[in-house]
Amino acid sequence: MNRRHHAVSLLQASQASPTLARLTELTQDSTARLKAIEPLIPATLRKQVKAGPVEGSVWCLIMDNNAAASKIRQLLPAFEAHLRVKGWEITSIRLKVQISRVS
Repeated sequence: MNRRHHAVSLLQASQASPTLARLTELTQDSTARLKAIEPLIPATLRKQVKAGPVEGSVWCLIMDNNAAASKIRQLLPAFEAHLRVKGWEITSIRLKVQISRVS
């Protein structure tokens, strides 16, 4: 049996699989939300905030450290209101601190 393997782009693979298509859609939505609130994030903290998963009307931001999370926590009501004005149905934003492991 002679099989040929053809490389496919991530976009092609995601379009061929409903699961990957949904994951791609959620990733794009999360990234768009982060871009929408970016002007509200203090410039010194922008690099420490990453888009996280979207689960229904709850969105998660991934933080680099506890200090950044503490400051961003104070801004969550403004972020949520801004996203609602922009058309997202959001009930809350969760924060998760991602601890980097140094080997």
